[in-house]
Amino acid sequence: MTIHSSKNQDDVQKSAKSSYFNLPALDVSLAFPQATPASKFPPCASDYYQSDDLLTMEEQAFRVKVREFMEKEVAPIMAEYWEKAEFPFHVIPELGALRVAGGTIKGYGCPGLSITGAAISTAEIARVDASFATFILVHSSLAMLTIALCGSEAQKQKYLPSLAQLKTITCFGLTEPGYGSDASALKTTATKVEGGWILEGQKRWIGNAPFADVLVIFARNTTTNQINGYIVKKDAPGLTATKIENKIALRIVQNGDILLKKVFVPDDDRLPDLNSFQDINKVLAVSRVMAAWIPVGISMGVYDMCHRYLKERKQFGAPLAAFQINQQRLVQILGNVQAMILVGWRLCKLYEKGKMTLGHVSLGKAWISLRSRETVALGRELLGGNGILTDFLVAKAFCDLEPIYTYEGTYDINTLVTGREITGFASFKPAFTQRSRL
Repeated sequence: MTIHSSKNQDDVQKSAKSSYFNLPALDVSLAFPQATPASKFPPCASDYYQSDDLLTMEEQAFRVKVREFMEKEVAPIMAEYWEKAEFPFHVIPELGALRVAGGTIKGYGCPGLSITGAAISTAEIARVDASFATFILVHSSLAMLTIALCGSEAQKQKYLPSLAQLKTITCFGLTEPGYGSDASALKTTATKVEGGWILEGQKRWIGNAPFADVLVIFARNTTTNQINGYIVKKDAPGLTATKIENKIALRIVQNGDILLKKVFVPDDDRLPDLNSFQDINKVLAVSRVMAAWIPVGISMGVYDMCHRYLKERKQFGAPLAAFQINQQRLVQILGNVQAMILVGWRLCKLYEKGKMTLGHVSLGKAWISLRSRETVALGRELLGGNGILTDFLVAKAFCDLEPIYTYEGTYDINTLVTGREITGFASFKPAFTQRSRL
């Protein structure tokens, strides 16, 4: 037996620690030869009812273009950046060249997609990674669309071309620490002064905020008591954006807390056609359609991953796909995906015909996200122990779906929006008196 001094023991421990941390990363495909990781994304097998037939040739071609980009450029790195809770900024120029930003906006360098084309591309992004889909949702279908629908011609010319190319990034500052579902009651204020406005308040959970170049901020006009919209530059004195840490979901998305302390916004950067919460609802109607298609895409990816995994992985001398209970769960996932696609497609058609209501889109987003929650849970079961590893997509999808179930209207609030529409009774604000408090 060799006896080391305490100094020698320290040296041995340091040497061992150094050697450990310098080891090459384990290749999951070598560790589990019967299970290909999601970094090599599986082929799309989820279009069982051939929904591609519902799309135009242009929409089909764009879908393939987005799918190839996500599988080639994002799939190999998504688990790494998800674990680090960092955004892969080096991908942004290529994502900009893909021309997904701007979605349905026509002109100003935007792609001018049909709402169906924008929805399908959103699903294809989410199929590989929900964080990227959320990044585009915030940048494109919320902030950019607000400028397009509510901005002046000069503002559109000034901001939209660069945003469409992702040369600059934007965010949508609506939610506040005390006002999430009750966003129309926001407390951030805008006070008129000579040459502009002074903004005071706080925003929370704002996607892209820590690195956004321009921020679309909503505040209550102290004169009219109505909600107005403002474009704020990232270097505006008094503006602070801080990253929210310790998230268990959408970890690639950089959510931020925004503090507005006597931030001056010139008159030229007030959105002239945004004068009430009803104007915001025009934007939310479109963004909620996109938000409904994100869980569709997540579920497609989960099905594709499970479909490949069950055929590759063997237990008891047979592929997992050969067992009855696994086939039943896989078919249940597939059925969910087909139903979600058809509901999402119908939402797009109603919107294109000018017939979509807030109740329609709220029900679609609520129901699809509920079915997707069931779907990712089934996928987690099918992958067994590997189902908790981000390497095999499903664990990451399981986590990422949780905020999507909540954002763009929680499941409960969205059902109440539809409930109000079909009954004529608004049930959002219960009678709350001093007596009921006792």
